[in-house]
Amino acid sequence: MEKHDHIGDNHILTNVETPLLPTAFDASDDEKIAVIKEHFAKIMEALGLDLSDDSLSGTPYRFAKMYVKELFYGLNPANKPKISTFENKYGYRKMLVEQNITIDSSCEHHFLPITGYAHVGYIPKDTVVGLSKINRLVDYYAHRPQVQERLCLQILKDLQEVLGTEDVIVIVNAKHLCVSSRGIKDKNSFTTTVEYGGSFNEVAVRNEFFKICDFDNRD
Repeated sequence: MEKHDHIGDNHILTNVETPLLPTAFDASDDEKIAVIKEHFAKIMEALGLDLSDDSLSGTPYRFAKMYVKELFYGLNPANKPKISTFENKYGYRKMLVEQNITIDSSCEHHFLPITGYAHVGYIPKDTVVGLSKINRLVDYYAHRPQVQERLCLQILKDLQEVLGTEDVIVIVNAKHLCVSSRGIKDKNSFTTTVEYGGSFNEVAVRNEFFKICDFDNRD
């Protein structure tokens, strides 16, 4: 058991893609809900809970529906938002930043919440993207079991591909309930991950982004 705890806490990425079985989408959402409902009922019973109680009887179904429809809909590529791009007719070549995008995710090691914010910047070339589409892309990748490092990379690489430029930066600041409610139980710490490419490899360009996001003045 200690071995599983140790390995499970390692943030080692073998692939930017979320690890999925080849059969991940063979079953429908309703079929997945039925399976999860059955197994979670057994977990509750193993904990000694009485599922005949009015307050608990519907919990296995609610839990299963929440997992499939609400928390982890980002696993299914069918739910990926369409990212519309537009010709950069204005010839805008300066930095564009979308900040304080809500992160509502789950740690893949303990399936506990990860909450915080993403800050995304890019320097347009031939195309620009609708601002709300950045938020939707962040939301999509967040709604799956995640490691924060992978989340940052997935957002970055998708935007680089869509925009046709390496000039993208992504920062995620988040609190992990697996740190605050178990283990060390540190209530105040948060985690910051940064990924970038292209022009953002230059210190001056990165610092401009940090200044826009006002990181220097945050508590």
